Amino acid sequence: MPEARLSRQHWHLLACVAIVLALLAGIGMRQPSPPDEPRFVLAARAMVDSGQWLLPHRGGDLYAEKPPVFMWMQAASHQLLGNWNLAFLLPSLLAALLTLWLCWDLGRRLWNRRVAWWSMLALASCLQFGLMAKRAQIDMVLVGLTTLAMWGLLRHLLEAPNRRAVLVAGFAAGLGTVTKGVGFLPLLVLLPWALWRWRMQGDDGHAGRGRALWLLVPGFLLGAAVWLAPLGLALLHSPDPSLQAYARELLFKQTGTRYANAWHHVKPAWYYLQVMATLWLPGCLLLPALLPAWWRRLKRLDGRYWLLLGWAVLVLVFFSASPGKREVYIFPMLPLLCVAAAPVLPGLLRRTGPRWLLLAYVGVLAAAALYVSVQLLGGSPWAHAQLDRRGMPDSLLPLLGGWLLGFGVLLVAALVWLRQRRVGALVVVCACLLWNVYGWGLMPALDPYSSASALMQRVGQRIGPDAQLGLVAWREQNLLQADRPVTEFGFKRPWDEQWQQAGPWLQQAPETRWLLVLDQAMSPCVDAAQVVDIGSSNRNRWQLVPGRAWHAGCQAHLAPDAASDDEQD
Repeated sequence: MPEARLSRQHWHLLACVAIVLALLAGIGMRQPSPPDEPRFVLAARAMVDSGQWLLPHRGGDLYAEKPPVFMWMQAASHQLLGNWNLAFLLPSLLAALLTLWLCWDLGRRLWNRRVAWWSMLALASCLQFGLMAKRAQIDMVLVGLTTLAMWGLLRHLLEAPNRRAVLVAGFAAGLGTVTKGVGFLPLLVLLPWALWRWRMQGDDGHAGRGRALWLLVPGFLLGAAVWLAPLGLALLHSPDPSLQAYARELLFKQTGTRYANAWHHVKPAWYYLQVMATLWLPGCLLLPALLPAWWRRLKRLDGRYWLLLGWAVLVLVFFSASPGKREVYIFPMLPLLCVAAAPVLPGLLRRTGPRWLLLAYVGVLAAAALYVSVQLLGGSPWAHAQLDRRGMPDSLLPLLGGWLLGFGVLLVAALVWLRQRRVGALVVVCACLLWNVYGWGLMPALDPYSSASALMQRVGQRIGPDAQLGLVAWREQNLLQADRPVTEFGFKRPWDEQWQQAGPWLQQAPETRWLLVLDQAMSPCVDAAQVVDIGSSNRNRWQLVPGRAWHAGCQAHLAPDAASDDEQD
């Protein structure tokens, strides 16, 4: 038995190392890509360059859609590492590793070490976790803070009274709220806890838990003060109307109004079922077997399931009630659901049905990778069309096809080796292979085109090193990847208003000034014969306008509805 336990420990350690290496794969080998990464890095870079860290900027405009905490993390990472390609991904990576450890520790404290490993491995195997860990979006950091707050609350409510854990939970919830407005969601766990206590006649074997929960208030205020305190001081001491407008936009429109009366990403009420069925693979395949098992434990009044599952249901209801929905919104549920699933998983994976479902998942993934690789390597019309839509060269076909072929072959080998008997290990191997191929192969190959660096390099070569560049109807990646200082005329300003400034700017030095313009936003006041089609990037087509192409004195206008469309997370 000791040898068997030692062997299991070695396998667990090997799996842990493999997961960490998979999350690290390719870090530093790509640049920020849309939709969200370039805007955050732009703001972080502006903080570092200007020394003004309180208010984030996107070009010359204040960026009021999100608090600056995540951008502070990126800027601080750059100060530490000195390299933006490493720094912009570091907060998400650290938050992912923290989340994995918190799930492991919760499983250990609420059950045992075996459950702890199942919790961590289950989370690491889900598609959405790996994807968000390797993206520079706020949501991975939010999930890290949300899971930390739940870790503190569950330790206090289920393990033993723990005032320090309550303070940590309050601080994490407060910091999460000023990182992205929904960071307060862990506090909802108090509702299923109160219901469970009522069902248990108020006696769970420990006294004083309810009184200690008041410590959530100072903890939350302290976490929120990380950003709200300096903002409040700035508002008190500065009469600048733009600062007042920034605070109103962020504290009101981007919180309450965004939730209750969303103006984009409007989806039907059942939208999150679709998210779970895809991004939560392969875990969602086990839900038909997990739900009855969870229900039996809920009926036994097991407090661990009442809190974990009750909180997850409340989060799902909260986000489903808003008309605005995105797949990342319910991501905070996933780590805690993996903890709730972990004690049941060993038994489920001894059943034939769940084993075959997971085996089929890996088999379909392998077959899809092999099929797409054949299409790419064979240069099929479909493959050429996919690259052409994204403005990518055909030279990528053998590179992408080779990586996908290798991934498919390795998955097939793992299927043959592990088969049904070790299907849990097979799923973990599949996740590690996927994120290694994604990090080392696919994303670096696509990076020049997804990040717009290839487009902006062509722009720099075409206009020459001494020319001045302006942007109209631009995207954040254009400004971020430019090889010189750029003049821009506002990001969210209607395109017609941008042209009202851009035209005179061109006229002042027509021999040396150029505009990069989205083709949809081209002005009638430009001589079309002189416009240079510079290519596509991120499914948008871009054109270069030399200063000589501007018709001085022209009064033509764009359509009234032509305006910058800013897609936010």
